[in-house]
Amino acid sequence: MDRPARKRAAPLTPAVFHILLALAEGPLHGYAIMQAVERSTGGEPRMGPGTIYGSLERMEEAGLVRELPARSDDRRRMFTLLPAGRRALAQEAERLARLAAIVRARRLVPDEA
Repeated sequence: MDRPARKRAAPLTPAVFHILLALAEGPLHGYAIMQAVERSTGGEPRMGPGTIYGSLERMEEAGLVRELPARSDDRRRMFTLLPAGRRALAQEAERLARLAAIVRARRLVPDEA
């Protein structure tokens, strides 16, 4: 009869997705996250410090990332991905892959060489 409903998280915002993607490589400080996001997005849309740090704060409250304790000689704020953040990133990547498959199947974009 009814299949058990698999709980799906709401789609992530582009900022959250790209921050999680950057942190999947390992802990980073805020400026390094901003640089990684710029590389992965090609700079579009531009995400400045306000967007990055505001998103990190909300992501920390949601249990997706955690700020690491500061070393006495370093003023940079380091962040790391938590297991819930890795799961959210994987779910969003799967959702995007499904959407990309639909787009390809409907031939909405030219084939890549």
